[in-house]
Amino acid sequence: MFNKIILVGNLTRDVELRYLPNQSALAKLGLATNRRYKKQDGSQGEEVCFIDVNLFGRTAEIANQYLKKGSSVLIEGRLVLDTWMDNNGQKKSKHSITAESMQMLGGNNAKADANTSEVVVDNEPNVVYEGQPQVNQNNTDV
Repeated sequence: MFNKIILVGNLTRDVELRYLPNQSALAKLGLATNRRYKKQDGSQGEEVCFIDVNLFGRTAEIANQYLKKGSSVLIEGRLVLDTWMDNNGQKKSKHSITAESMQMLGGNNAKADANTSEVVVDNEPNVVYEGQPQVNQNNTDV
């Protein structure tokens, strides 16, 4: 089976960071994505999708440090169905994303070390701070 999702959108609220009992960081954020399309009558339509995203470990801490409401991000992860019982005993559910990597978009959001454009987060070199010099394998600017 294959469960992978890639979303680009803007944060709908500031990042909520907390620590789990095992001291692992958990960040929750709301992401809004939109799709523009042409309706049958020729007018423009827009569809907006709001989705909750969970980030763990160092990625969560970086998101909390650099992102705020309105920040643009690219999230790669997997779709998860969350289920719970509400106060009335009713079973509730919703889909969310568990992020495996995050890339910050837009030069104003990130203020990383000027010596590198990439940070290894949870053993994945996927968190790229745009606006910084690109570094290749030989540690020379590209």
